[in-house]
Amino acid sequence: MSHENAKQQDLARATTDGRAPMSTNQGQPVGDDQNSLKAGGRGPTLLEDFLLREKLQHFDHERIPERVVHARGAAAHGFFEVYDDSLSEFTTAQVLTDPSLKTPVFVRFSTVAGSRGSADTARDVRGFAVKMYTPQGNWDLVGNNIPVFFIQDAIKFPDLIHAAKAEPHNEIPQAATAHDTFWDFISLTPEAMHMVMWVMSDRAIPRSYALMDGFGVHTFRLVNAEGVAHFVKYHWKPKHGAHSLVWDEALKLAGADPDFHRKDLWESIEAGNCPEWELAVQIFDEATAAQFDFDILDATKIVPEDLVPLRRVGRMVLDRNPDNFFAETEQVAFMTTNIVPGMDFTEDPLLQGRNFSYLDTQLSRLGSPNFSELPINRPLACVANHQRDAHMRHTINKGRVAYAPASLDGHDPAATGAADGFHSHAVALEGRKLRERSPSFADHYGQAKLFWNSQTAVERAHIAKALSFELSKVATREVRVRMLDHLQQINPVLAAQVGRALGETAGDSAAAVPPSAASDKADEIAIFASAVSPTSASGRLQSTRGLSLLDGSQPASAAGRKVAVLAAPGSDASQILSLRSALSCAGAQAMVVGPHLGPLTGEIAAMATFANSSSVLFDAVFVPGGAPGVQQLTEIGEARRFLDEAYRHGKPIGVLAEGRALLAATQLGTLSGLAATAASGSSGSPAATLEAQGVLIADGSDVATAVDRFVATLARHRFPDRPLAAQIAA
Repeated sequence: MSHENAKQQDLARATTDGRAPMSTNQGQPVGDDQNSLKAGGRGPTLLEDFLLREKLQHFDHERIPERVVHARGAAAHGFFEVYDDSLSEFTTAQVLTDPSLKTPVFVRFSTVAGSRGSADTARDVRGFAVKMYTPQGNWDLVGNNIPVFFIQDAIKFPDLIHAAKAEPHNEIPQAATAHDTFWDFISLTPEAMHMVMWVMSDRAIPRSYALMDGFGVHTFRLVNAEGVAHFVKYHWKPKHGAHSLVWDEALKLAGADPDFHRKDLWESIEAGNCPEWELAVQIFDEATAAQFDFDILDATKIVPEDLVPLRRVGRMVLDRNPDNFFAETEQVAFMTTNIVPGMDFTEDPLLQGRNFSYLDTQLSRLGSPNFSELPINRPLACVANHQRDAHMRHTINKGRVAYAPASLDGHDPAATGAADGFHSHAVALEGRKLRERSPSFADHYGQAKLFWNSQTAVERAHIAKALSFELSKVATREVRVRMLDHLQQINPVLAAQVGRALGETAGDSAAAVPPSAASDKADEIAIFASAVSPTSASGRLQSTRGLSLLDGSQPASAAGRKVAVLAAPGSDASQILSLRSALSCAGAQAMVVGPHLGPLTGEIAAMATFANSSSVLFDAVFVPGGAPGVQQLTEIGEARRFLDEAYRHGKPIGVLAEGRALLAATQLGTLSGLAATAASGSSGSPAATLEAQGVLIADGSDVATAVDRFVATLARHRFPDRPLAAQIAA
């Protein structure tokens, strides 16, 4: 049995398809599961009905406590493989040094603040937790899609979460930080400012789980065969790049499809478009760390890639959905203390607290120290120790020895374990017991400025809009003003623009312009183009690679994208088939949206309707030709809105032949001059201008070329700086 398939076969031992004749949990056959045992047809139910009691009692106890944080999640199975043995100079961990090994993994993605019933697209940190079933035991890399955190010491974690959660007096708002208690806490916690920049950026509203980075957050250690240790930071880099939603789109998705992210993960794997990431590491020694002007034990700091470049060492592919959400996704128990020989912790005070808290949490949620025996948590490595009993024990331990040292039943008192067992790295420690923060943790603004400087002007505008939205929901003026003081420390133009949205004077007020709502606006973007700040605690860098989503460094790919094809009876079926074929070759998917479900034209059938669908559910919109079909579409307001909304959200739009009439009938058509051109019959056209904005218009004479151009545009993901977006009401 290959190690790659070992976990799947291990889980299969505990899996049933439910097709056997019905029985009780004790194996007794059940003859009638629809009627309780009564004294007469209309008489009282009898206490002796053990079938009824078992069914109801199991139902009454089906729910376990949801996670306090990361309650809303989705997960998948897959594998990890390292490219070569080059890391053997740094670690003895087989999972990182043996290229012949395919390690089974189970990965859970999540939001942080919301309950299990909240929406996927809330502005929030995303959990990125990876459980690897290695031959040396389970390794859990429990991280986020953001590489830093709000706080430096775990003792503040309960305060952070209490502040971020719904306010306790009225349980409002759900899965949102736009309220007084969160920003009151943040405004009194300067160490959070770097994380605030990340959470107010587009990183906090990812397009999908497959299109977001993952980070281990903390600095860990790798230890080699000679006992020499190096520091390591872990990064997961998505194969098709990291991409985001826009804020207006995220808000609408929460209503249109609260399960948007979990559904995308499930459907992508079912369709064979398996999400893939590369594992990258930053490895450096004590001497290098000592040269930094920040502390590598501070979880509110990154190690900039320009100081320590990423080294890509392996890949992870998710290729199988869970068979049962509760048994796998809900019962999986991640712990930061699950590491293997060749790895170790650092003295990061946030990590030290997590090492205690995660085990404590699993004991509370899953109800027993035997949670590690649940199939999804059970390691593939051999388990042998003297732990016994407790609730729901699965293992049957033979013999009478449950202690050490022991000489009975063949035990050897001198046996102390294998030489290749786990050993903590011998770190020299000294110091007095005290409660204080290291002075090396004191700079709270330098890396917030580094992140700000590393963003494009569009991304800076999005941060300002996000802060304006969040703080406008804060009823207490003193809290808003305190936050503006912090923003002034990061960048005075940022403070001024947010201040103007809040009706306050702050920062460089002369630079502020009238704020728009959710859409990008040219003058807002322009004021941020040169709004940079001198940094500190950043390795003397003013900006660095890897922090921007829009600087052109992300891979361009159409894989995994979903395109809405707007059609009606009479639309050109051949053009739709050409598009569908081209998208399939690129790993993307076309979904026909029509006025009704079922057959529309030729062999084309609608899989969604304008009544149950929306442009926010798709990455792009395409309108084929066919005069009769286009004529019907122009009379449907929702079809016109599809195009206007897609344009406002920066999404690629493709229009062929007669489909141009639908585009001309939209607000975009009127504002761009396309409608007037169509009405006059003029040969002139604003098509070239629109193409630069990701709106492709073709006459249909060469469908194959037009479709290829559209797929290439789709690979760019989004066109964020569209001049007419702010004028479109969609």
